[in-house]
Amino acid sequence: MPKQKLNIAVLFGGTSEERDVSIASGAQVVRALRDQGHTVLAVDTTRGVLGTEQEAQFLLSRVSEVPPDADALAVIRAGNTSVLGSPALAEVDVVFLALHGGSGEDGTLQAMLDLAQLPYTGSGHAGSAVAMDKDLAKRLFVAAGIATPNWLMAPADAAQVAEQLGYPLVVKPASQGSTVGLSIVRHPQALADAIALARRYDTQVMLERFIVGREITVGVLDDQALSVGEIMIAPDAAFDYNAKYQAGVVSEVFPADLPAAITQAAQDLALRAHRALKLDGYSRADFRLDQEGVLWCLEVNTLPGLTASSLLPQSARASGIAFGELCERICLLAIERHRRRI
Repeated sequence: MPKQKLNIAVLFGGTSEERDVSIASGAQVVRALRDQGHTVLAVDTTRGVLGTEQEAQFLLSRVSEVPPDADALAVIRAGNTSVLGSPALAEVDVVFLALHGGSGEDGTLQAMLDLAQLPYTGSGHAGSAVAMDKDLAKRLFVAAGIATPNWLMAPADAAQVAEQLGYPLVVKPASQGSTVGLSIVRHPQALADAIALARRYDTQVMLERFIVGREITVGVLDDQALSVGEIMIAPDAAFDYNAKYQAGVVSEVFPADLPAAITQAAQDLALRAHRALKLDGYSRADFRLDQEGVLWCLEVNTLPGLTASSLLPQSARASGIAFGELCERICLLAIERHRRRI
């Protein structure tokens, strides 16, 4: 049977601090889906459907070493236009969400697409919102029996922080991705500055016990765990924004060099976390593996990056799924979910 040719709108850009990452993801997805023979519209959510020259300008850009600053994002937001009313989107078979952070990942856009009855990739509005709220997500991990580092929400009493979390600890915005605004605090005197930095990106700030160990990641596709990977960093370091998106800063190994029992446990936990948050289609779970062999779930990403160096494509590739096939399967899963709902 001939393969179904799809009309696909790839949405990217957005107005969050992860805009650069989203544009890079969009560039990869647009090319991959066209190579698979599909008709693809490249859509910057702040500008609409891009013409050929605009595509060349935006889709060749690279992820900067730091996220866009507040002034740059304010300019973009001032000119933001809604793309959901575009007649072009009414003709597509599926909307591919290559957005990260902000309203593109927190369930807001997903709810609007539901109202417009447009099929879209990734999780629904409820699962997206829950996963984006790190405090709520960790509560669901605990309820599901998934180990996650102890945490407090700022403001927190200094004595309580020392007793329940200790130092070093992680300070991060409660609803951001790509480790934007994240700090590792190694002594109490640095805590206030770290909280102030995180508050630049979110009103809610999480303080989390730092787990010394190995950085482990697992992709999930169609309710199946993919290959387990390891991000090779120092045990007492953080996989931060610069390390994630600048080539050569860290190395990633897929499949990870782990005992079979640990590999299986990581895959099982990734699936359990995916289901605990009621996610759909695909996701990526991140863990720390401590010196006692315990896997601690840090978070689950509902729209993981799809750049050349991103972890989900590497996890899929190690499982025998090429990037173009991965993008295509994500689209087909979205269409099938939409059919089940109507």
